[in-house]
Amino acid sequence: MSTEGGTKAVLAAAAANGFIAITKFGAWLLTGSSSMLAEGIHSVADTGNQALLLVGGRNAKKMADEEHPFGYGRSRYLAGFLVSVVLFSLGGLFALYEAWHKYQALADPSHAEDSILDSPWWWVPLVVLVFAIGAEGMSLRTALKEVGKVRGQQSLLKFIRSAKSPELPVIVLEDIAALVGLTFALAGVGLTLLTQQLIFDVLGTAMIGVLLVVVAIILAIETRSMLLGEGASEENQQRIQRALEETDGVDRVIHFRTLHLGPEQILLAAKLGVNRADTAADVADLINRAEASVRAAVPHVTVCYIEPDIYNPHHTPTTSLHQEPQP
Repeated sequence: MSTEGGTKAVLAAAAANGFIAITKFGAWLLTGSSSMLAEGIHSVADTGNQALLLVGGRNAKKMADEEHPFGYGRSRYLAGFLVSVVLFSLGGLFALYEAWHKYQALADPSHAEDSILDSPWWWVPLVVLVFAIGAEGMSLRTALKEVGKVRGQQSLLKFIRSAKSPELPVIVLEDIAALVGLTFALAGVGLTLLTQQLIFDVLGTAMIGVLLVVVAIILAIETRSMLLGEGASEENQQRIQRALEETDGVDRVIHFRTLHLGPEQILLAAKLGVNRADTAADVADLINRAEASVRAAVPHVTVCYIEPDIYNPHHTPTTSLHQEPQP
């Protein structure tokens, strides 16, 4: 996946969230609505998260050095994981704390605070929330448009789970969470104004907190998998297999392993069966042809190590690409 689409989606989301955060905090200051405060913090967290993704993408472009011989491609995965941490703590836990704080205030009249019911600006949160839903909808539309260019026939859920680039899945999940959270806030504020009961504002805030915690956990699980090291997609593994098998002189592919060094960087280690009669020059030429064939089939294979061997059916099972050779 090219980083261009991901960067475009990140910038669109950052612009939307930055402006929305200002309007939400303004509505909170005017009315004291806990839902608006939770949503304001949510937008601040999202804006910071987009900045993290941009920084991660920039660091990933640094040239390899002696300390990091395979480059800095995983900086993008680290940024994605940090996004989940920020969303969990600054977004989810803060919203839950605010809901609990407001609930205690309701339960103890001596700690009563000014609320949206006491403000002449009670209508402002409704306007801000409707505007925010429109802005977040446009941001999600941009993200889904970029996703549509790269996900092919995959469902959106499968794309999010299988994507090797973190930017688009993170932005899509954040935008969906933002729209659902805004709906919770709108319902909480609206029901509070209709019933004159502040408990609905508290419940809206709590639901926002639970939503953000759940989304943060999902993001953490997906990005953690990439940080630990995922192999190439099944499609790319099949392409690599065909490219190696079709290389002239390769007796068979004994086994191979792949590892993503970054979203667009794959390390390949393969063991190929060669003819016993081949000379060293023949084997070297075969390896060069195999590497060229693989890179033509999967350009993201940037690091390639191929080991020649004499195939022995009694020592090496061939039923699966993922089986280790037996001693």
